[in-house]
Amino acid sequence: MNKVVFTLSLLLLFTAGAVAQTIFTEEIDLPEGFVPERVIMPPSPLTLQVLFVGGDDIVETTKTYGNPAGHAVAKEWNDFIGFTPDNTGESMGWISVNHEMVYRDDRIGDGGGMTVFRVERDDITGLLNVVYQKLDDGRQGKFFNVDFVNTVGETGMNCGGISSNFDGRIWTAEEWFRTNTESIYDNNNGVRDTAAFTISSDLKGWDGVTINKYQNFNYMVEIDPKQAKAIRKQYNWGRLGWEGGVIANDNKTVYLGPDATPGFFMKFVANQPADFTKGKMYAYKHDAVAEGCWVLIDDGTDVETMLNLHDACVAAGATMYNRPEWVAHDPSTDLIYWTETGLDFPSGAWSDDAALGAVYDPAHIARAQAQGLDSPGNSDYRDTYGRIWVYNPFTHKNEVLLEGGPDWDSSTSPSPADYFKKHLANPDGLNVMKIDGQSFLVICEDLNGTSWGRMPAGISNRTCELYLLNLAIENPTTDDLIRISAVPAGAEVTGVKPTPDGKSLLVNSQHPSSNNPYPWNHSLTYVIHGFDRVKLEDMEDNNPFQPELPTDQANLNKSAFTIYPNPTARILYINKVSDIAIYDLRGERVKVVRNTNEVDVSDLPAGMYFVQNADREIVQLTIQ
Repeated sequence: MNKVVFTLSLLLLFTAGAVAQTIFTEEIDLPEGFVPERVIMPPSPLTLQVLFVGGDDIVETTKTYGNPAGHAVAKEWNDFIGFTPDNTGESMGWISVNHEMVYRDDRIGDGGGMTVFRVERDDITGLLNVVYQKLDDGRQGKFFNVDFVNTVGETGMNCGGISSNFDGRIWTAEEWFRTNTESIYDNNNGVRDTAAFTISSDLKGWDGVTINKYQNFNYMVEIDPKQAKAIRKQYNWGRLGWEGGVIANDNKTVYLGPDATPGFFMKFVANQPADFTKGKMYAYKHDAVAEGCWVLIDDGTDVETMLNLHDACVAAGATMYNRPEWVAHDPSTDLIYWTETGLDFPSGAWSDDAALGAVYDPAHIARAQAQGLDSPGNSDYRDTYGRIWVYNPFTHKNEVLLEGGPDWDSSTSPSPADYFKKHLANPDGLNVMKIDGQSFLVICEDLNGTSWGRMPAGISNRTCELYLLNLAIENPTTDDLIRISAVPAGAEVTGVKPTPDGKSLLVNSQHPSSNNPYPWNHSLTYVIHGFDRVKLEDMEDNNPFQPELPTDQANLNKSAFTIYPNPTARILYINKVSDIAIYDLRGERVKVVRNTNEVDVSDLPAGMYFVQNADREIVQLTIQ
């Protein structure tokens, strides 16, 4: 399949229709002798490559459910991305991609799934090429389905995961917590084999244990990306709706986030470095004295405790959070960053556990008091946007690094014309990336909804954006965010993972609208190249990808029609909100965007264009 390389940009911007829309002619009418203002957009240092398309690319499968090894179309809903470096020097390494989509499949396996493939960097183009390979089990090809069926008894709801910076070990997270057999069977659309499951494991206390089949889901599962097969489910880490995780610099401590309300910030500490089969499981408790701010749950050998880890955390009085999800680690500082995605009104989900002994974080208590409420357990307590936390392993303190928002205190969202220039809602996927030697957080949005200012009024189709945050900034706000990409209509942006050489960033676009043009109507993995060409001094204005307009163009009420190009993000900034049409050099209309002061031109090839607003004012644009 021929996959097109695009210039990096926001793949979709706010395109709501205005109440009264301008009718632009199919061909532009330039007055005789008219000489428009000329604006040049230089080339961008960043480019975008589509690498792997779920629902389209073919994966090689093992013998499954009595069917012979063969081929199948890859599952969709691409989520987590892991990278395992190739220490032989024969390639860059192996990429692992989760599929959160759950359905029955005779060749791939029922439940969720995962695809792995090997890549090398092209010395001439700088792009990533998928390498043809042959596995030990005889499979040959480029994309391989990870075998869970014949190894660990299927998998499900593969969302986040862990990609070790030490040795490239990969774990996939089985999210979407299941509570009974019916929930995994899902009217014959999910896991069809619902018989009791007997565990075969090298973990102490677990080998030979028989459990209900639904209890064999919701673990972190280690896989071998080189041979495309599962190794073990980490029963000794416990059963929760796991999402993200990282391994700290000691190669013993694993920090984990389960997506739930209440959810708990967790860690597993191995007895020996790199051996995660033996150790102890802890839950964070901000007011605990012993062992810092952590309470011991179990050493992973008590089956009932591990199968009911949530209840054990509540009984231990652990600190509750509102949907902890992805976890990131900065190796240069050993600091841990994690997202709390948020939920509009969490009280119904966590007040019962508060009555049983679990406690609220002081940050949530302060937020409730700021809303005039006595407790986060009040039914009126709202936590729409979520936030990013930073945990210091030396002081054992969890602190809010960045609040989502800015907060819109009305369920009626602002109009596109009045919408925030930068707005972070429901942070989810997270990673740390070095750019010119400086650590940046890479932050993915996963909008829980469109109300309360998560999207402008009148726009029902969510647009999730991808941000950078310079970790050298003290007390950052949303104004410090650097927007670098967004995914197509309906999609979630997730899975961000830098390549080891720092040149590229792997990103997933998950469950987009089927109305988008190919390939953006599929869940896919794309790559942003060129970060080795971005210098720190170029980012000192806080946002090189979306700079402020120069002083003489910043007045949005100016009568003169002015555009200001951003070559890195391939965005045209307009000095006033309007309907906008773009015509090519032949005068033919190629794009119309409604009610906006930003236009994405990444899909336009280099050349000369005419940009016209609703007042029929025209500016000539040259894209280099």
